[in-house]
Amino acid sequence: DPNRLRILKMLQSKSLCVCEITDVLKLTTSTVSKHLSILKDGGFILEQKNGKWVNYLINPRPSDPRISSLISTLDFWISDDQLIISDKQKVQKVDRFKVCSR
Repeated sequence: DPNRLRILKMLQSKSLCVCEITDVLKLTTSTVSKHLSILKDGGFILEQKNGKWVNYLINPRPSDPRISSLISTLDFWISDDQLIISDKQKVQKVDRFKVCSR
């Protein structure tokens, strides 16, 4: 799914909460949550509780070697795509204190 790939590319930059991902992708919270659940169940990402925040990040040590291989090549996937470049720029500017309080 293109949106799951966009999420993975965004998480290369830093860990993000659902609100931040929702703000960048302009999708509903429920849609983003479903994508995150699929990525988490697949072993691609982890969630980390930090106070009131649940942050999502790339899984640094997946147990499945196939997932590990895919994640290790993530840098080379569609990095020159304008949408991916735009997403990464937005990720750097997104302010969780603003987007999560809406």
